[in-house]
Amino acid sequence: MVKKWQKLASEKLADYRIFTVWRDKRLSPRTGREHDFFVLDSNDWINVIPVTAEGKVVLIHQFRHGTGQVTIEIPGGIVDLEDGDPSVAARRELMEETGYVADEVIHIGTVEPNPAFLNNKCHTYLALNARRVQAPQFDGAEDIAVEEADLAEIRKMTEDGRIAHALVIAAFYHFNRYQARQLNGSKLID
Repeated sequence: MVKKWQKLASEKLADYRIFTVWRDKRLSPRTGREHDFFVLDSNDWINVIPVTAEGKVVLIHQFRHGTGQVTIEIPGGIVDLEDGDPSVAARRELMEETGYVADEVIHIGTVEPNPAFLNNKCHTYLALNARRVQAPQFDGAEDIAVEEADLAEIRKMTEDGRIAHALVIAAFYHFNRYQARQLNGSKLID
């Protein structure tokens, strides 16, 4: 059985706006040797799948600096300390990035984006009866276009690579599970 590695020391190497870099020294329970690991410490993230009363999904297009490409995604962002709860961040990001609000915001799943070196989680919310109430409120580093797409089109966009963001694909996995539970009459279990 794989055992937990004991943390011997932790040193902060750098502090950036969206994450802090730590070097953790850990002891292998199998070999007894010490090893250094680098961890990105970040607040949790959220993703929101906004669905309109007509059954359309609100998507965003934005330039991503990591890949140097414009991506198709769902609204998302970081959970700020003042949010207190990821659902607050979900409503805030939905409004800021799209100008939409929703009647109901339901938590439908959580994933660990990359536990090899990230220590945070990404929470996915379903925003029901989403509707536009104002223009988006981008921060200075955002440039986003908003579109509504038929739910049936989402699968095609994933299959042909137009949607390739792993956390967005994970969000739609949670959405599909939520829909299946609703069809079967079973209660959503967190």
